[in-house]
Amino acid sequence: MTSPVYNVQAVPIEKVMANDYNPNAVAPPEMRLLELSIWEDGYTQPVVTYYDSEKDLYIVVDGFHRYKILKTSKRIYEREKGLLPVVVIDKPIEDRMASTIRHNRARGTHNVDLMSNIVAELHQIGKSDSWIAKKLGMDADEVLRLKQVGGLADIFRDKEFSKSWDVIGKELDV
Repeated sequence: MTSPVYNVQAVPIEKVMANDYNPNAVAPPEMRLLELSIWEDGYTQPVVTYYDSEKDLYIVVDGFHRYKILKTSKRIYEREKGLLPVVVIDKPIEDRMASTIRHNRARGTHNVDLMSNIVAELHQIGKSDSWIAKKLGMDADEVLRLKQVGGLADIFRDKEFSKSWDVIGKELDV
């Protein structure tokens, strides 16, 4: 057997459709990150499909969210000329369903400590919080939380702080 990835095809998005059994969902922040990733890096992985010759359509097995980005992002649609990179597997429905679940579960999750290390390293080489947030698809609070996990002392060592908390040794009027 030759792996499908050696036969990537550019297929018009109008000839691709979602399957009706994928249990995977992606939250809006991660969808924005996926759109940014595809915009910045291009499609780096093809969408896995099954070709239905009776309907002359490609049915998504894995990569629904990459498919959805091409359908909903005007800038990516235009850049890609409406073509989606796909590979085709020829399996019965039950095996395609199993493939979908395997693909979903094999992705795993992000390790907080490793993400914290990446944020700290980017900070140490001079990247701003806004740069980190934009490029990694995070909001400012998430960047701050990851900095805190990695160690406040090192990250905030060279920062100047307001004196508004300097109350030690002063009596309070009650």
